[in-house]
Amino acid sequence: MTSRNALVTGASRGIGRAIARRLAADGAVVAVHCSGNEVAAKETVALIEEAGGRAFTVCARFCEAGAVDRLADAVGDAFGDGLDILVNNAGISSHSTIGQLTEEELDRLLEVNVKTPTLLIRRLMPVLNEGGRIVVVGSMATRIAVQSQIGYTVSKAAVEALAPTLANELGHRGITVNTVAPGPIRTDMTEPMLAIPEAAAGLTAMTALGRIGEPEDVADVVGFLAGPDGRWITGRTLDVSGGTFLGPITPAA
Repeated sequence: MTSRNALVTGASRGIGRAIARRLAADGAVVAVHCSGNEVAAKETVALIEEAGGRAFTVCARFCEAGAVDRLADAVGDAFGDGLDILVNNAGISSHSTIGQLTEEELDRLLEVNVKTPTLLIRRLMPVLNEGGRIVVVGSMATRIAVQSQIGYTVSKAAVEALAPTLANELGHRGITVNTVAPGPIRTDMTEPMLAIPEAAAGLTAMTALGRIGEPEDVADVVGFLAGPDGRWITGRTLDVSGGTFLGPITPAA
């Protein structure tokens, strides 16, 4: 992917950081977006540059007015020859039951997880090159019941629905649009939960491949979809959960 340009939102840490590093390792120049933690975003850039890649930071807080325009303008200015890869990874979580969910919380979930990535795609259409790639990071929560995540699940289901229609609309330009749906991934956000032995053991026991996922497990799938080998896949959701909650695990003989 040398000479290709990429934007990864929410790339200062976790899955976003791993995706940015993977795309840079494949040769892309990566715009590392952060919503507020510019120090962490610069750490991502430093890791990429230490490995011989090319990257720079772009900051825009998605809950603020004008953030999408500011980010799109910065990316357009930086990539004079256009954008090839857009990875919509940034998002927020929620742990409210339906009885606890407030209207304000739901509004913010939909604002950041659905409205912002949709408007960012629309805003970047003029600079997205023919044969480009759009990848949205969804969640395994859309296919299973996750306790106390009703608002989050609704938002991820909504953004996942984007891919088929958008893929159909942009197919004539050779642009693919896909969603990856991670399961439990070991990041700084999930570490407090996974630090509880019983919780980690329970998730591992429900996963066909028998372990908790790492950010690189997701990043490698995004790298495949963003690269030339993913050219004939579009409008789909790829489950990247190691087979979590597929059904009863058959004990080894």
